Amino acid sequence: MDTTTALQMLKQKGYKYTGKREQMVHVFEREGRYLSAKEMLEYMQKEYPGLSFDTVYRNLSLFEQYGIVEVTEWSGEKKYRLACTANDHHHHLICTNCGRTKAIDLCPMNAILGEPNDFEITGHKFEIYGNCGECMKS
Repeated sequence: MDTTTALQMLKQKGYKYTGKREQMVHVFEREGRYLSAKEMLEYMQKEYPGLSFDTVYRNLSLFEQYGIVEVTEWSGEKKYRLACTANDHHHHLICTNCGRTKAIDLCPMNAILGEPNDFEITGHKFEIYGNCGECMKS
Protein backbone atom coordinates (compact mmCIF):
# COMPACT_ATOMS: atom_id res chain seq x y z
CA MET A 1 0.00 0.00 0.00
CA ASP A 2 1.17 3.54 -0.65
CA THR A 3 0.34 6.92 0.89
CA THR A 4 -2.17 7.92 -1.79
CA THR A 5 -4.13 4.68 -1.50
CA ALA A 6 -4.14 4.82 2.31
CA LEU A 7 -5.39 8.41 2.45
CA GLN A 8 -8.03 7.72 -0.21
CA MET A 9 -9.31 4.81 1.88
CA LEU A 10 -9.70 7.10 4.88
CA LYS A 11 -11.41 9.80 2.81
CA GLN A 12 -13.90 7.23 1.45
CA LYS A 13 -14.75 6.33 5.05
CA GLY A 14 -15.42 9.98 5.90
CA TYR A 15 -12.16 10.79 7.71
CA LYS A 16 -10.27 14.02 7.13
CA TYR A 17 -6.91 14.19 5.45
CA THR A 18 -4.35 15.41 7.98
CA GLY A 19 -0.64 16.03 7.74
CA LYS A 20 -0.07 13.73 10.72
CA ARG A 21 -1.86 10.83 9.07
CA GLU A 22 0.06 11.39 5.86
CA GLN A 23 3.34 11.55 7.77
CA MET A 24 2.54 8.29 9.58
CA VAL A 25 1.96 6.49 6.30
CA HIS A 26 5.19 8.00 4.90
CA VAL A 27 7.09 6.65 7.91
CA PHE A 28 5.69 3.16 7.28
CA GLU A 29 6.58 3.43 3.58
CA ARG A 30 10.10 4.62 4.29
CA GLU A 31 10.83 2.08 7.04
CA GLY A 32 9.25 -0.91 5.27
CA ARG A 33 8.97 -2.90 8.48
CA TYR A 34 6.89 -3.44 11.61
CA LEU A 35 6.97 -0.51 14.05
CA SER A 36 5.63 -0.14 17.55
CA ALA A 37 3.45 2.84 18.49
CA LYS A 38 6.40 4.12 20.54
CA GLU A 39 8.74 3.96 17.53
CA MET A 40 6.15 5.75 15.40
CA LEU A 41 5.84 8.48 18.04
CA GLU A 42 9.63 8.95 18.05
CA TYR A 43 9.69 9.36 14.25
CA MET A 44 6.68 11.68 14.28
CA GLN A 45 7.94 13.94 17.08
CA LYS A 46 10.74 15.16 14.82
CA GLU A 47 8.13 17.01 12.75
CA TYR A 48 5.39 17.30 15.40
CA PRO A 49 7.19 17.88 18.74
CA GLY A 50 3.99 18.17 20.79
CA LEU A 51 2.42 15.00 19.39
CA SER A 52 0.95 12.69 22.02
CA PHE A 53 1.10 8.92 22.26
CA ASP A 54 -2.72 8.88 22.33
CA THR A 55 -2.93 10.60 18.92
CA VAL A 56 -0.49 8.11 17.39
CA TYR A 57 -2.31 5.16 18.93
CA ARG A 58 -5.77 6.40 17.84
CA ASN A 59 -4.53 6.79 14.26
CA LEU A 60 -2.88 3.35 14.29
CA SER A 61 -6.17 1.86 15.52
CA LEU A 62 -8.03 3.67 12.73
CA PHE A 63 -5.51 2.41 10.16
CA GLU A 64 -5.94 -1.12 11.51
CA GLN A 65 -9.74 -0.88 11.40
CA TYR A 66 -9.70 -0.02 7.69
CA GLY A 67 -6.96 -2.43 6.64
CA ILE A 68 -4.28 0.17 6.01
CA VAL A 69 -1.90 -1.53 8.41
CA GLU A 70 -1.35 -5.12 9.44
CA VAL A 71 -0.81 -5.86 13.12
CA THR A 72 1.17 -8.52 14.90
CA GLU A 73 2.42 -8.91 18.44
CA TRP A 74 5.67 -10.08 19.90
CA SER A 75 7.33 -9.53 23.26
CA GLY A 76 3.97 -8.35 24.57
CA GLU A 77 3.81 -5.35 22.22
CA LYS A 78 1.68 -4.63 19.17
CA LYS A 79 3.64 -3.87 16.00
CA TYR A 80 2.24 -2.29 12.82
CA ARG A 81 3.24 -2.20 9.16
CA LEU A 82 1.57 -1.09 5.95
CA ALA A 83 -0.78 -3.73 4.61
CA CYS A 84 0.44 -5.78 1.69
CA THR A 85 -0.90 -4.78 -1.68
CA ALA A 86 -0.55 -8.28 -3.06
CA ASN A 87 -3.93 -9.87 -3.63
CA ASP A 88 -2.55 -13.38 -3.48
CA HIS A 89 -2.72 -15.38 -0.27
CA HIS A 90 0.60 -15.39 1.56
CA HIS A 91 2.22 -15.31 4.98
CA HIS A 92 5.33 -13.69 6.44
CA LEU A 93 8.67 -14.37 8.01
CA ILE A 94 9.17 -11.59 10.57
CA CYS A 95 12.50 -10.49 12.02
CA THR A 96 11.94 -9.81 15.71
CA ASN A 97 15.12 -7.73 15.85
CA CYS A 98 14.55 -5.15 13.09
CA GLY A 99 10.89 -5.77 12.14
CA ARG A 100 11.52 -6.49 8.44
CA THR A 101 9.27 -9.03 6.77
CA LYS A 102 9.57 -11.44 3.92
CA ALA A 103 6.57 -13.00 2.19
CA ILE A 104 6.35 -16.76 1.94
CA ASP A 105 4.16 -18.19 -0.78
CA LEU A 106 3.15 -21.47 0.81
CA CYS A 107 0.27 -21.85 3.20
CA PRO A 108 0.75 -24.28 6.08
CA MET A 109 -3.02 -24.48 6.60
CA ASN A 110 -3.27 -26.74 3.57
CA ALA A 111 -0.86 -29.23 5.15
CA ILE A 112 -2.45 -28.99 8.59
CA LEU A 113 -6.15 -29.15 7.76
CA GLY A 114 -6.67 -29.68 4.06
CA GLU A 115 -10.39 -29.11 3.47
CA PRO A 116 -12.12 -29.64 6.83
CA ASN A 117 -15.58 -31.19 6.82
CA ASP A 118 -18.51 -29.08 7.97
CA PHE A 119 -16.45 -25.93 8.53
CA GLU A 120 -15.80 -22.95 6.29
CA ILE A 121 -12.49 -21.20 6.96
CA THR A 122 -12.95 -17.47 6.46
CA GLY A 123 -9.47 -16.36 7.46
CA HIS A 124 -6.33 -17.24 9.32
CA LYS A 125 -2.96 -15.78 10.22
CA PHE A 126 0.37 -17.56 10.17
CA GLU A 127 3.63 -15.82 11.01
CA ILE A 128 7.12 -17.16 11.56
CA TYR A 129 9.38 -15.15 13.89
CA GLY A 130 13.17 -15.14 13.88
CA ASN A 131 16.16 -13.12 12.72
CA CYS A 132 16.77 -11.92 9.17
CA GLY A 133 20.12 -12.34 7.40
CA GLU A 134 21.10 -8.70 7.97
CA CYS A 135 20.52 -8.97 11.72
CA MET A 136 22.39 -12.26 11.94
CA LYS A 137 25.44 -10.59 10.32
CA SER A 138 25.58 -7.87 12.96
